[in-house]
Amino acid sequence: MSYLIIVSMIWAFSFGLIKEHLVLLDPNLVSFIRLLLSLIIFLPFLKLKRLSPYLSIHLIVLGMIQFGLMYTLYIHAYQYLKAYQVALFTIFTPLYVTLIHDIFIKKFNPTFFVCALLAIVGTGIIVYQDIHLRDFQFGFLLMQISNICFAFGQVYYKMLLTKHDTIKDRNIFALLYLGAVLLTGTMSGMVVEWSAISLNLTQVFVLLYLGIVASGLCFFLWNYGAKLTNAGSLAVLNNLKVPLAVAVAMLFFGEKGDTTKLLIGGLLIVLALVLNEGVTKRARQSVPL
Repeated sequence: MSYLIIVSMIWAFSFGLIKEHLVLLDPNLVSFIRLLLSLIIFLPFLKLKRLSPYLSIHLIVLGMIQFGLMYTLYIHAYQYLKAYQVALFTIFTPLYVTLIHDIFIKKFNPTFFVCALLAIVGTGIIVYQDIHLRDFQFGFLLMQISNICFAFGQVYYKMLLTKHDTIKDRNIFALLYLGAVLLTGTMSGMVVEWSAISLNLTQVFVLLYLGIVASGLCFFLWNYGAKLTNAGSLAVLNNLKVPLAVAVAMLFFGEKGDTTKLLIGGLLIVLALVLNEGVTKRARQSVPL
């Protein structure tokens, strides 16, 4: 769980950086460059000898969905939404995580579902006054498809690697980024005017940071942490970045926000996490040895 908390803290800065410095660039180009950098970072760790073609293909396709399609839609949403609104519209991800998990295991878990809803309520309190669906319908739609892609990837990766527990995550993660690069590279090749690309030094540094740290390192740590966390905690922690992103926007990017609502919403998210962990712990203790 500590991995997910650390990643949430790092991702809290990404919303403002993207909106501040990259929103004028083609979203397909931003996605491609960011994920290409991530692929380069993990290529030296790739080991294919012990991987079956079945697992390799699944990982590549998973990367296309969880990182490639998710990130392209996510970056495109900045064309229609402010940074804090992009953060806001991720609040349904916990619900998607729990529902997708329950579909895979063919069993409904009311505890995970309630905790996910509590996390959504807590996040909604923070930024409820900013919701104007008439103005942001398309951005909202983009974000929900993006959220579903990311939620599906987390759950499926966790289940896929559980069946191959002798394989180290760092030795296969380049395949996920390869899938993401294949998708975003194809889309960029079709729509980006490469001759018109002009990046200033700040944009280069932001892309390097996002590609190496926020994507390369953090996507890896998130999926690795997801393997070690139950579906309820995973769902709740998907929303931790929202109050953190609002706090960062207020402290570092000069955006205004309601501190009281931030505290109340943040406490509800923490409550959801504590509730889920408590119920899960009691369930484990009740299982006879």
